Amino acid sequence: MSADKNDVDTSSCASCGIAGNGDIQLKKCTACYLVRYCSIKCQKDHRPKHKRDCKKRVAELHDELLFKQPKSTHRGDCPICLVPLPLDLTKS
Repeated sequence: MSADKNDVDTSSCASCGIAGNGDIQLKKCTACYLVRYCSIKCQKDHRPKHKRDCKKRVAELHDELLFKQPKSTHRGDCPICLVPLPLDLTKS
């Protein structure tokens, strides 16, 4: 299975292939959110195949979160360190 987000089928169990419907609720992998499973047994059976792709995706998610730009305030951010400027400049 490829780690490419575009070719992962999220409408069926990654282990047994059962399609999710009203009766069967598919649960996401709690680490990478890429694949879904119909049961814990299927998740455990599929783990050796999924482990490498899962770790790679978790690292990507961590990097996205780590390097996400902070939200700026209405007064702007420090142009050097990108830390939001304090609201009350007289106290600084």
